[in-house]
Amino acid sequence: MEPRESCSPAAGLPLSSPVELLTRAMISNSKSTRRLLLVTGAFVLLVGFVTVLILTRRLSARQPDSIAPTIEQPGIRSSSGSPGAPSRITVSNSPADHLLQRDIDQVMNANSLTADWGVFAMSLRDGRVLYARNADRSFVPASNMKLYTTAVALDLLGADFRWRTSVYAPSLPDKSGTIDGDLTLYGRAAPDLALAVKGKEASLKLLADELYRRGLRHVRGNVIGDESFIRGEPLGDGWLWNDVQWYYGAEVSALSIGGNEVTMTIAPGAKPADPARLSIVPETSYVTLSNDVRTVVRNGPAAIGITRGLSDNTFRVWGDLPVNGSGIRARVAVHRPALWAAEMFREELRTRGIVVDGVVATRNAIDQRAGDKFDTQNQTELASLASGPLAEVSSVINKESVNLEAELVLRTLGKEKGATAPDPDPRKMALRGDDEAGLAVVRKWLEGAGISTTNISLHDGSGLSRLNLVTPETTGRLLAAMSKSTQATIFRNSLAVAGRDGTLSNRLRSATARIFAKTGTLTYVNSLSGYVVTQDNEVLVFSIFCNNDSSPSGSTSTIDSVALLLSSYRQGS
Repeated sequence: MEPRESCSPAAGLPLSSPVELLTRAMISNSKSTRRLLLVTGAFVLLVGFVTVLILTRRLSARQPDSIAPTIEQPGIRSSSGSPGAPSRITVSNSPADHLLQRDIDQVMNANSLTADWGVFAMSLRDGRVLYARNADRSFVPASNMKLYTTAVALDLLGADFRWRTSVYAPSLPDKSGTIDGDLTLYGRAAPDLALAVKGKEASLKLLADELYRRGLRHVRGNVIGDESFIRGEPLGDGWLWNDVQWYYGAEVSALSIGGNEVTMTIAPGAKPADPARLSIVPETSYVTLSNDVRTVVRNGPAAIGITRGLSDNTFRVWGDLPVNGSGIRARVAVHRPALWAAEMFREELRTRGIVVDGVVATRNAIDQRAGDKFDTQNQTELASLASGPLAEVSSVINKESVNLEAELVLRTLGKEKGATAPDPDPRKMALRGDDEAGLAVVRKWLEGAGISTTNISLHDGSGLSRLNLVTPETTGRLLAAMSKSTQATIFRNSLAVAGRDGTLSNRLRSATARIFAKTGTLTYVNSLSGYVVTQDNEVLVFSIFCNNDSSPSGSTSTIDSVALLLSSYRQGS
């Protein structure tokens, strides 16, 4: 017997194959037997051919929908600049688009060796993808997360949506101006409840004035700062502990005011060895300052440290400041902002001669028990204050990148629309916070717009969380979907304008008023996404993400170079 590794010279198959056995039999048997074997062999070959055909079709049908065919179409080529496995995204291969891709590749390849990059650019005119690099990979978006929050909120709540802050009591004041019970300052997550800044009157002052006009003179009870309107933790999922003492990590409360922050100024003393001079705005006893900063000789080194406990409002400041130094300013967040708002409200009442017998306290959603829930329907509204419209709030969020306001919008979205995106687990649904509900609404909106949510993970509304993961393509297609919304113009105008305002006021000046975009920055993270108007007035959506950027020069120049290439693009060139 021949070795099994040998092959038939005729068919190239192993000796044990049916065709080889059939061939050997045909050589050794009689003529009649040969005819029978010939028919049998033909039948075996036919069955084998049909079997292979069926298996091939089944395997082809089982390919996942997310994998595009690799066959090139006219004017289309595979995603450029993507190392490793090929992308499912195809990009235009027209002459002008090919030149643009070459130019962007040159910029990216020259400056992206120390970081991970993702880029996506698509035309709103015809939907063709002009450029894609790692566009379907997940990246930390930083403040580009605000695009998701504001876009969905504007589309679902409307640009004219407003918040209302109220003051409730058990009844109207009696003839002597007295109410018998607590006075409740009730917050509904208004993002723009303000202190007295930039010539505008403080929100709490306006409420106190209205109470005085209503005849209130005496409160036989407490002043309650009520933040129970929204449910959920005061800090976002995945926020770092050393971020929360600063203004950009301020606690989220339905009763937020003035950004839930104070501004601290540290100035040198009159002479060396004197303690530094500390002050805060607004002045408040709610915050305690511990001063361990000493004044040192002229031109000495300035080294200042600031820390706040995670569960108190004591700020310890230490270090050295030269006697001729200009001083240092720092914006720091307060702990338990609803209590702070209630205390400031009581001071406003006292200023108008309204006497409060009781103390200042707070009420939140966790504190309340089933039988002790504050019901506004059983109370009398004595005063109220309407916020600005969502259109104005979104503009502040996107142009100035205000985290607290973005988080309040997310929770409002969850409060107002969360029922449209329920959790399938009833237990989780019962305990779900309004931030989680808001994120579920965002995800449902994306899916409803035909945008894949497979490679994204959403954890907050501002982008401060490093657990957020989105793709450049998802972000670009979000922007494209919003261009079809009734709020399209308002959303685009909420973004920073290149060379003109917001976080882009000093960037991309050669493309002023041609790029409308949201910036995003965390340590080792940089992003820019928005709309760009090309030289022949074609509107593109684009998203550029840079993660793991540890280079000394940073990634902003590369991001801006890519954005400028898009703005200078001409389809006919």
